[in-house]
Amino acid sequence: MPSSTPQALLLVDGYNVIGAWQHLTRLREQQGLETARRELIEVLLSYSAAQDYETQVVFDSQLRDSPGNREIVTSYLSICYTDYRQTADTFIEKACAAYRKDPRKYSQRLIVATSDRAQQLTVMGYGAEWISAQRLWVEVELATQRVRRKQQSLRKQKHASRRFLANTIDPSAQAQLAKLRLGKSDRSPGGAEHHRSPGGAEHHRSPGGAEHHRSPGGAEHHRPEMGS
Repeated sequence: MPSSTPQALLLVDGYNVIGAWQHLTRLREQQGLETARRELIEVLLSYSAAQDYETQVVFDSQLRDSPGNREIVTSYLSICYTDYRQTADTFIEKACAAYRKDPRKYSQRLIVATSDRAQQLTVMGYGAEWISAQRLWVEVELATQRVRRKQQSLRKQKHASRRFLANTIDPSAQAQLAKLRLGKSDRSPGGAEHHRSPGGAEHHRSPGGAEHHRSPGGAEHHRPEMGS
């Protein structure tokens, strides 16, 4: 979940970015615009979560006779479709103008991602930051690398923790654990148990319950079964 106030509000001109990212352009040509849109959303979703951004991806609906709508994907990202005959540029400009009166501007950055140079000047006039579609791709790659390094570090720490715990176990316990892993124990095939005490004395219990004790000097003692 994002913090109560995300670090930034990121407005993305969706079709502008698709046209600027080569792999999305190829995807659009080979599998259609909808597939390219889904790929862009997935990439920006991971990026927004890593950066703690509230991202709005804006798509033109100027060629569709339908009202605009907003689809909330997660708390980090939503998809905005513009009104009929409204461009993504116009939608983003209105959002930037409204943001100037929004108290969030004192605690949150406003960033617009587009390679439209005219749009760049307009949004900066409203006090927003601007990054090109190409720069956004670089930022996405850098964020992905940071996440991977963090995951690798966590895996190493987890492995080191397990190794530390294993080293704190005394040798006899480690040997017993090793036997358990191999399916072995100190019980003989007939059910007899053997145990050697720290002083060297050896104890033997037969399956019937009789006990034998051999002292370190070699003397052997026998305790009969209970009830015999």
